[in-house]
Amino acid sequence: MIALRFRKTLTGVALLAAGALLTAAGQPAKTRAAVRNWNATVTATPEGGYLLGNPAARVKLVEFVSYTCPHCAHFEKEAADQLKVGFVAQGKGSVEVRPFVRDPVDMTVALLTRCGPKDRFFVRHTTFMRQQDKWMATLRQMSPSQQKRWFNADTAKWFRAVATDLGFYPIMRTLGADGPTVDRCLANIALAEQLSRQTADAAKQFSIEGTPSFVVNGVLLAGTHSWGTLRPQLEARMR
Repeated sequence: MIALRFRKTLTGVALLAAGALLTAAGQPAKTRAAVRNWNATVTATPEGGYLLGNPAARVKLVEFVSYTCPHCAHFEKEAADQLKVGFVAQGKGSVEVRPFVRDPVDMTVALLTRCGPKDRFFVRHTTFMRQQDKWMATLRQMSPSQQKRWFNADTAKWFRAVATDLGFYPIMRTLGADGPTVDRCLANIALAEQLSRQTADAAKQFSIEGTPSFVVNGVLLAGTHSWGTLRPQLEARMR
């Protein structure tokens, strides 16, 4: 049961794309029809992730992220738009996000980012990442006794308690999901178990010890945990 795996305590640009469209607008109809922005293509993967871009791209980037990891949130804010414009849009590169689940809060957000159409996954992912500072500040102010109610024998109640205490229901309303919908998503224990297993599998397969971690074309990039260290490696592979 997933409850047994969690610890009882927690530790704490578009201009380029527009230019491409303007260039296409001045071309014959046949050429314009061939122009495709791959940022509109989202694919669910067997490994539990969501892939943005061309599934057959020459360079495939996988991000292993934890929603309670501040470095992951920083990477999202710094790199996401640049990856979409310079890496994904033309179909030569793809980005897949896979959760690396560490605790009940992490799992709660991972379930919520999967709560709705797959084509909106990256909107939900970005929303939670870019609001992480706010809800993590609430988490840090909670005492162990306040957090204790999360650890209920009914795992779904864990996730609903986390979502209530950290303000996730209002966030999900802004994303088009009402309370009953959120409750159903948080009661998906089969998915929670699957995400937990996939995290364990990834840790074993790639020897991942921290987040964010990056795999390119099936190979873990050693010592790479930021946009500053990832970017030149992607650029070298895109040449």
